[in-house]
Amino acid sequence: MKSLQTLKVLDFSPLLPGPYATMLLADMGAEVLRVESPTRPDLVKFLEPQVNGASAAYHQLHDQKQTIQLDLKQSGAVEQVYRLVKEYDIVVEQFRPGVMKRLGLDYETLKAINPDLIYCSITGYGQTGPYKDRAGHDINYLALSGAMDYSRRQGQAPVPLGIQVADIAGGSHHAVMAILAAVIHRQMTGEGQYLDISMTDAAFALNGMAGAAALAGGEQPQAETGWLNGGTFYDYYETSDGRFMAVGSLEPQFQKVLLEALELQGLADNCADFTPDSQKKVKQALQEVFVSQTFTHWCDLFANLDACVEPVLTFEEASQHPHIQARGLVRTTDGLQQLATPFQLK
Repeated sequence: MKSLQTLKVLDFSPLLPGPYATMLLADMGAEVLRVESPTRPDLVKFLEPQVNGASAAYHQLHDQKQTIQLDLKQSGAVEQVYRLVKEYDIVVEQFRPGVMKRLGLDYETLKAINPDLIYCSITGYGQTGPYKDRAGHDINYLALSGAMDYSRRQGQAPVPLGIQVADIAGGSHHAVMAILAAVIHRQMTGEGQYLDISMTDAAFALNGMAGAAALAGGEQPQAETGWLNGGTFYDYYETSDGRFMAVGSLEPQFQKVLLEALELQGLADNCADFTPDSQKKVKQALQEVFVSQTFTHWCDLFANLDACVEPVLTFEEASQHPHIQARGLVRTTDGLQQLATPFQLK
């Protein structure tokens, strides 16, 4: 894709949120130059497994970018950045607030060199507020967002997620959205902008439905009480061989197909009644039926039924799934299989 081929991005960010954001920009055609420290290499580079001298994750994030090594604490390196900023119209950085200013690479300094500059800072807690200088990781931002308290089973601890929701959905995606909005703003006004992206802010904003109900309706979200967090039959069900099926058959037409497939038509009224007692009865019945047969049995049964029922796949199974393959979501770059861009721009 070449949608963003006119954009040139100077990327100072390590680890995941910033690099993932600039990876997405590169996927859409932007020219990305990554500035890497020769004395403090990116820790992602040393993860396992190692492939061709770096981790598979490092290749995924950076193979479409160019890289230079600069020690930003050296005056010569800073002067080189000043020269680059004349050509690169977007800067992405992920240091704690104040670090880039101490280096002489803050927005105001670089804006004086390139008035059209779009400068995006991605941090855990933002550039202002009592937590702005506080260290954190994805698990911390999600904890403070309020989402993890109701994203668990009643009486059980929250579970560390396998994907980095605050880092990517919070930091990376919101950074890309803000950058593209700033590009449009610059096209209309001729002005660059400074973008303050907080992963905690974005994680809090992801409480879209439950947050609206709590703030405007006074209904505080709790574990396994909502339609989508286990308070209804919208849930995961174990099979006889220890695998799981995901049931999302909330709408009447899908409920009908689900109950017919499981021979539970007598629960139609309970299924449509979203009171706790009715839902508990439906969930118990679904649990008993699903655990009576194997994972393969249920996959085969629901393969051609429009019921919003799907198997919980391993990543290996997902990467080989016919739909994932048909959508081209696995690519080969320099002999390495990688995740392809999810954008389908035609």
